[in-house]
Amino acid sequence: MRKISKETIVEEVKNLVIRANRELPTDVLSALQKALDVEESPLGKSVISEILENAQIAKDEKLPLCQDTGTALFFVEMGQEAKIEGEDIVSLIERGTVEGYKEGFLRSSKCDPLTRKNSGDNTPATVHLNFVSGDKIKISFLAKGGGAENMSRLFMLSPAEGKEGVIRRVVETVDSAGAKACPPLIVGVGLGGTFDTAPIVAKRALLRKVGRANQDEKIATIEVEILKEINKLGIGPMGYGGRVTALAVHIETRPCHIASLPVSVNLQCHSARHGVVVI
Repeated sequence: MRKISKETIVEEVKNLVIRANRELPTDVLSALQKALDVEESPLGKSVISEILENAQIAKDEKLPLCQDTGTALFFVEMGQEAKIEGEDIVSLIERGTVEGYKEGFLRSSKCDPLTRKNSGDNTPATVHLNFVSGDKIKISFLAKGGGAENMSRLFMLSPAEGKEGVIRRVVETVDSAGAKACPPLIVGVGLGGTFDTAPIVAKRALLRKVGRANQDEKIATIEVEILKEINKLGIGPMGYGGRVTALAVHIETRPCHIASLPVSVNLQCHSARHGVVVI
């Protein structure tokens, strides 16, 4: 059994939260640079150039990439041979979130759904916890902005709709979102599972390196097909028109009931702020 101090968890989460909100991952930057080369619309090219410039300024000046610093979303893989003394992992992640958003001068976006009273520290965080073999703890963080989240969707399709129905609903979701989700987008798709698990699978798909294909060749082919259809919509960067409405489509699958075909579409804006730490 490997012992890990609670102070280590809090410090690592705090630093992860701050770093992810200030620095776009290299895979996202690379995808945006490729989009700049592909985009033909002058306005679209100008928008992507400004996005890249904003990312550099945020990194250099240690500033948030976007005023919407998102809700704090974590996927945790907890090694069964790792032991934290004195406090549970979820509570420690909450503490790290509070410290990260405070120390990093990041906006608190969590509020009561009806009174709209702000929690003041961006908690509670959303933590998806899985136990795995080994003695390490892997913590993946995603700062999920409200604009893209609001345009995400869940569909409970009939199995008869098949692949064509899946493609149609994903493309329709992006089309109806228009500029509201701040394209160019990364489109996470949870295919299968149940009503409650499909959206989680879709969110997890956003953590995959941008453009890395699904290991299943059949699913990878569908990812390419959907991306082509999305980029035919002409929405373009920030809705100004152009060829690049999405940078990538990431599909993750789960087995589902014989009578259902759940499809969740979780949109991620161009400011795809995420990061990972292994303790």
